[in-house]
Amino acid sequence: MAGPVPGTGPVQHDGVGPAAVRLTGFGFRHASRRAWAVRDVDLRIEPGQRVLLAGASGAGKSTLLRALGGLLEPESGDVAGELTVDGAVPDRRRRPVGMVFQDPDSQLVMTRAGDDVAFGLENTGTPPALIWPAVDTALDAVGFDLGREHATAALSGGQKQRLVLAGALAPRPGLLLLDEPTAQLDPDGAALVRAAVNRAVADRSATLVVVDHDVEAWLPLVDRVVELLPGGGTVEHPSGWRPAPLRMPARRVHSPGEALLTAQAAGFAYRGAARPALAATDVALPAGRTLAVTGPNGTGKSTLALLLAGLRAPSTGRVVASPALTAGLRRPGLPPHRWPAVELANRIGTVFQQPEHQFLTGRVRDELSLGPLRSGAGAAQARATAEELLERLGLAALADANPFTLSGGQQRRLSVATALATAPRVLVLDEPTFGQDRETWAELVALLAEQQDGNRALCLVTHDAAVVTALADDVLTLGAPVPA
Repeated sequence: MAGPVPGTGPVQHDGVGPAAVRLTGFGFRHASRRAWAVRDVDLRIEPGQRVLLAGASGAGKSTLLRALGGLLEPESGDVAGELTVDGAVPDRRRRPVGMVFQDPDSQLVMTRAGDDVAFGLENTGTPPALIWPAVDTALDAVGFDLGREHATAALSGGQKQRLVLAGALAPRPGLLLLDEPTAQLDPDGAALVRAAVNRAVADRSATLVVVDHDVEAWLPLVDRVVELLPGGGTVEHPSGWRPAPLRMPARRVHSPGEALLTAQAAGFAYRGAARPALAATDVALPAGRTLAVTGPNGTGKSTLALLLAGLRAPSTGRVVASPALTAGLRRPGLPPHRWPAVELANRIGTVFQQPEHQFLTGRVRDELSLGPLRSGAGAAQARATAEELLERLGLAALADANPFTLSGGQQRRLSVATALATAPRVLVLDEPTFGQDRETWAELVALLAEQQDGNRALCLVTHDAAVVTALADDVLTLGAPVPA
């Protein structure tokens, strides 16, 4: 882990210096929950330090970042202990704080990329003559090369994440808070973002607190690793510490069976876009095989997943389901995007890139029971399916919680569980291991490995090389983005 630069101290920038953070017995409990999201945290972060905040999924890392950013309103829950930034309660109006959340869509406010970055600069009172040079510098720093005019609605998840990071870096904040900033990026893009962050804080003009389950990639860039413990409190890992290796499931290889789902020259373009979101692509998903779809951000991986899942109609080409997959449909000749919702869910299980977009109920247990009930299962069977998945994925203690109050990693496990609950023959999962610690990653991957039988086909859209190693029989690497 990197230490302080000899002979240098915190550097003032534009009259705003790096922040000092102090937490004494700090805790927070959401108003709708009995358990504390985070508790008993004692922590001092000196100005200009770079801290990696580690811990199990659901340990409260995101909650703590939001508290540091002044985003936890008093009426939203109970607060214990004390938290100060530069000796005062965090207040984004008093000094600039750069934040990047797990879901980039929650931070995009403008329709054009350049305007989105400029929005934050305007709010911090940047002189008009300096705004656009600062926008261009920030976009270049994170490798966003689509230009100021590019529509934010036409960006991939990884492109959105780079844009949000540019917006956080542009005002040169004294406190930079990053929550899984590379989770939706391809390896090259993730390395570019880490390099951009490293450049932004190299002069110690900002204090950095980053949460990322890709711990090892950040170790050379931080001074300290502080782990939040699930039961409360923290532990600081010594210099040279490394996380335990991942537990891989036993591989089970099956001969390819019938192609349950195929994409034939399937592509997609947004209306008015200069280039397609997905170029014409051929894919076959045979029973008994697992396909991993990889490639750089912006090549259409998530778009392909939506086409295969029947959630979007292709602009060109077609998606065709086999007779084995359409058996029982009233109109078996229809493409998947025209199937009734219940019939689609029974045959093709889907995990979205943003898991919260697919939640329909107010309780975790109800979310897992909903699919089986709609599929005709009795209440007892639906309840048994839900309870089994809750236990397997470490969500039993949250059975009565609202899905929208879960951490990002917990939401991801819930979304995978809902896809499995109806036992579909095809599974299309977009970044299924997002936001997982090593233990929950291992349990989630083991559960997916159990779906690898001769009857099912799996399609995994992922940047997680370990998942590809653990589960993939075949790999489709989408090419470089189509030039404008």
